[in-house]
Amino acid sequence: MLRHRHRRAGSRRRPTARLARSAAILLLLAGGAPELARAEEEPPALGDPVDPEPVADPAATAATRTTIDSMPVQSRRIPEAWVEAPAAISVVQKADIQQGRQQLGLDESLARVPGLFLQNRYNFAQDLRISSRGFGARSAFGIRGIKVFVDGIPATLADGQAGVDAIELGSLGRIEVLRGPASSLFGSAAGGVLHLHSEEPPALPFVESRLSFGAQGFARQQLKAAGRKGPFDYLLSTSRLHIDGYRNQSGARSSNLNSRFRWQVDEESQLEVVVNAVDSPKADDPGGLTRAEMHGDRRQARARNLLYDTGEELDQQKLGLVYRRSFGDAHEIAARSYLVRRDFENLLPFTSGGAVDLKRLFFGGGLAYQYEGTFRGRPHQLVVGVDVDVQRDRRKRYDNLEGTRGGLVFDQDEDVTSWGFFGQSQIDLGHDFELSLGARYDRVEFDVDDDFLPDGDDSDDIHFDEFSPSVALLWNPTTAFNVYGRFSTSFETPTTTEFANPLGSGGFNSGLDPQTAEAYELGVKGLLPGRLRYELVLYQIDVEDELVPFEVAAMPGRRFFRNAGESSRRGVEASLAVEPHPGLTLALAYTHSDLRFDRYRTPAGRFDGNRIPGAPRNQLHGEIAYTHPSGLQVVWDALYVGHLYLDDANTAKDGSSLVSNLRLAWVLRSGPWRVTPFLGVNNLFDRSYNGNVRINAFGGRYFEPAPDRNLYGGLGIRWEFGSEADADRSRLP
Repeated sequence: MLRHRHRRAGSRRRPTARLARSAAILLLLAGGAPELARAEEEPPALGDPVDPEPVADPAATAATRTTIDSMPVQSRRIPEAWVEAPAAISVVQKADIQQGRQQLGLDESLARVPGLFLQNRYNFAQDLRISSRGFGARSAFGIRGIKVFVDGIPATLADGQAGVDAIELGSLGRIEVLRGPASSLFGSAAGGVLHLHSEEPPALPFVESRLSFGAQGFARQQLKAAGRKGPFDYLLSTSRLHIDGYRNQSGARSSNLNSRFRWQVDEESQLEVVVNAVDSPKADDPGGLTRAEMHGDRRQARARNLLYDTGEELDQQKLGLVYRRSFGDAHEIAARSYLVRRDFENLLPFTSGGAVDLKRLFFGGGLAYQYEGTFRGRPHQLVVGVDVDVQRDRRKRYDNLEGTRGGLVFDQDEDVTSWGFFGQSQIDLGHDFELSLGARYDRVEFDVDDDFLPDGDDSDDIHFDEFSPSVALLWNPTTAFNVYGRFSTSFETPTTTEFANPLGSGGFNSGLDPQTAEAYELGVKGLLPGRLRYELVLYQIDVEDELVPFEVAAMPGRRFFRNAGESSRRGVEASLAVEPHPGLTLALAYTHSDLRFDRYRTPAGRFDGNRIPGAPRNQLHGEIAYTHPSGLQVVWDALYVGHLYLDDANTAKDGSSLVSNLRLAWVLRSGPWRVTPFLGVNNLFDRSYNGNVRINAFGGRYFEPAPDRNLYGGLGIRWEFGSEADADRSRLP
């Protein structure tokens, strides 16, 4: 990986220069800033065992759950069948996301994906934490090292941080997970990519209401409508969540809106509009506990978190436009542009700078050209394009006077601009071999204007230039057996939050560099007769300048970052899904991870050879799902997580856990009406485990206990209107 870094310290940018740069970017976007990843349409999920749609053939029902080779995946920007993709890609369907779920977090459905480790479902102030092959485990809140897209629009900021608090889970229809470094495709993405797609509107329009209630004051209401009419289709979903929480100081309230409107302009072009919003006036943070505190009372909040009334509130709106146009059978152009506005406030468990006020504007776009034809007589696919993402943060910090905002102590403008130019080529070599080549150049610029001058002017700017290549070779003799080898590279810049100065002043942490990686991967996948799907992946990743969190005594609960020298990651990921009987599905996913620091020294000690904290060595997920022809559906799943270390010195660790869940639903139909009562039991056998751990936490406050056994239940009512003739007409171009 080629790399260049430039810094200019102690200078203030002129406002005119900033305005000129912003104007230039806006002019580019106005010209039709584009889409990187084309959001494919999900084929009708007829007969998915837990899909609420009615099916006539139980055998067809079972087949749909695992036979995904007929479905194109687009995680590598080029449409291809799952079984023929030379990469570790997992697909999660609508039924596994929605049906009978409590819908508190994406981890409910993503736990089935090998290579992923998910935490933090029950701390709404910190958001879901996802790690892929150990990337993202360092995150104090939200998602790092994994690129996230929702309906083709980035949910990852220009600086690399992402959150999923604005996702309306009740309208998701499909998730694609690309595991492993992907910077040649999407820029700063060390651990992989999440593509989330809203459900596809059916030919027969419907209106659906879903109510659910449960332990810890849980209540969720959802209203959804979708359908098609001629060249138009639409999806509109809104939900409201209230929960008191298992622990003290862990309640949350939020309202979400997700909508998508598509217009087939003509046979060659399509316009898509995405609008979503979230309003979360309450998301409390109970904080981490010591081991003694956890054993004394799992429900308690940390005393300082109660004293300082820690938590957050946010308000966000997003508008996205996606336009696609084809030119004959071989050429297509896709363009996207988007705008996100976010207001965020939170209180942290300390006085100095413990009250944060953040105003954020995030906008950008992309343009991609795709060719599908021949090269020297061989089948060939090519995609080239450009991405532009711009982030404008206005960050202020005030003293936290035990839950009340005090005087201003920090005022800083933080701007991040990311440019990326990419290309991906895939060619059939003959004799069942296929070669994929990819490359991307990225430039990421960070600019800080310090507007709080009593402690000096800490204005600064820095930029990074990164070149990321990749190559993959696939041997595809039959759908039952496919072998691929892949080499890929990645980089991951620190986020604006991770750049925070541990001295407590403004500006950057001047000693922090991007994390880079080189990855080698060997995979085998296939589909066998008898409706069986399997995947086995071996990987090794060599990382330089690993970003590692730490805390300081003056600001406990706030994380800062430093670079480790070198680390290595080796692992095995395996998944198997089989349907031994119509309507019965068995699925397994296993992950083994050996993640270590090769060279890492700090003033606190030498950690060469230690395991990287925050990621378990072993993880196993199993699921049994059965759908009776009457519409009764039963799903039981279990997740084993091995022990994991909590600090760089490997002196503290969290023990292993085995947690299982049960959910039932019964789909009842009468004419245009469909009624679906459902019931779920979380932590079926009442095990004590932690829903989240805090890495390198000061004072040993690593642990955030998860709830004991708890129940939820609810009722979904759906009304389909129109006629079959209307449905047939809606399918016409």
